[in-house]
Amino acid sequence: MASNRRAFLTATAVGALAAAPATAPTTATAAVGPHPHPTTAPAALAELLDGNRRYATDHSRHPDESRRLRRQLAAAQHPFAVIVGCIDSRVPPELVFDQGLGDLLCIRTAGEVLDEAVLASIQYGVEELRIPLVLVLGHERCGAVAATLAHLETGAPVPGHLALLVDEISPAARRTRALPGDWAEHTMRAHTAWVRDAIRADPAFTSAHVVAARFDLDTGLVSLLP
Repeated sequence: MASNRRAFLTATAVGALAAAPATAPTTATAAVGPHPHPTTAPAALAELLDGNRRYATDHSRHPDESRRLRRQLAAAQHPFAVIVGCIDSRVPPELVFDQGLGDLLCIRTAGEVLDEAVLASIQYGVEELRIPLVLVLGHERCGAVAATLAHLETGAPVPGHLALLVDEISPAARRTRALPGDWAEHTMRAHTAWVRDAIRADPAFTSAHVVAARFDLDTGLVSLLP
């Protein structure tokens, strides 16, 4: 993944999508099932945050789970957002954002670490499914971050495939080590923002708006990262 990191950091398109499209939010009028899908990035983001507020306040609707919709989705899917999230069992995107079948394209790796399979999956959503929004979702008390910090503190060898996670998260950890406060929290935020910027920098994703967010395990709320 080191070669991908260098490619991302030297890409000239970093920040090209930093501002959301100026188009006013709209929603589809003929989307699958009874739950209309947003068709613009601002509307998609608003739908995700609205759903998260329902989840955090115990008002989830659990939409788009009917047998009728399952039959419709068997023919085609039209998700409105790509979620690049962590594998943590406490952060399932469909529940966190109160969405249902056919709503989200979810790609999950420990610590939201990128590799070619992840990038290809995002590209499939953006280019083939015409998804307007990519949201990178980090979360507090991330195990992959904790493992990275433990390695940096002790220098102990990292076994097997876990080395990829440590290699990818370590730059964010090193950049934030001297900051006051919670090193793990600073690392998670910095790494999540880097993943967002790396995706923004890739010319394969210029048609989508890319944002980063943090999930709070205690409150259940998602907040956007700067």
